Amino acid sequence: MAANLNTNGVQRNGLRIAVWGMAAAVWLLPVIAMRFTREVNWGPVDFLVWAVMLGTAAGLYELGTRMSANIAYRAGFALAVLTGFFITWSNLAVGIIGNENNPLNLIFFAILALGFVGALIARFQAVGMARTLTVVAIVQGATVLLGLYADSLRVAVILSIFTAMWLFSAHLFRKA
Repeated sequence: MAANLNTNGVQRNGLRIAVWGMAAAVWLLPVIAMRFTREVNWGPVDFLVWAVMLGTAAGLYELGTRMSANIAYRAGFALAVLTGFFITWSNLAVGIIGNENNPLNLIFFAILALGFVGALIARFQAVGMARTLTVVAIVQGATVLLGLYADSLRVAVILSIFTAMWLFSAHLFRKA
């Protein structure tokens, strides 16, 4: 990753700037969509939640870039943040199992909490992060069966993809 020093001697990273810029641009996508279709009809609360989600994801990526200069660590951290973002987004938007009001969907927020608490216990060290994300992947993998039982094969496939993302993130932390 190309890093340079600004006049204050603070290290800057072009990728971090791009992440924050992309978060701001993605925040505007619903505004643009609302001008072209009636299918997107967001209110102030929707935009606030979207901003919090994007800001949290970008902020967590920022944290990951400050934790280590190791490329595998940063990629593992970014993938874990992205996985958590996609789970949260899909769960809040339409619900993963059934609709967003299905209480079974709370399981997915518990999985995210497990990952967060595990990361804190591991003090964000690569070895501990690898172990934490492996456990998260195992728990996420168990939800594939829940998806098959409670919803559909399509949901089970999506949950399998989330499981694979957690596993690959754990793999990247092992490499770090």
